[in-house]
Amino acid sequence: MSKYLLRLFIAGHTARTERAIANIRRICDQDLDHQYKLVVIDVLERPQLAEDQKILATPTLIKELPPPLRRVVGDLSDRDRVLVGLELAIQDTQKGETP
Repeated sequence: MSKYLLRLFIAGHTARTERAIANIRRICDQDLDHQYKLVVIDVLERPQLAEDQKILATPTLIKELPPPLRRVVGDLSDRDRVLVGLELAIQDTQKGETP
């Protein structure tokens, strides 16, 4: 059973979309312990799904499960930004320092 449900909205099969797919698969394999389901949705083939989800830019990654729903837009190349944006990692702003 998948612990995480992710939907990646892309627009066609371009170098940018292929890079986003590869990036999120790598992040998921490394950080989600293979406990995920990734659904790739091409908005050119399924425009109604994009409209229903209010997708304004691609690639857009949506974490549906576990709640809360989170979105990250871009090529997903910044692993830390993706994990923090999806609330899959706690942003380490202190790093042991005291204010």
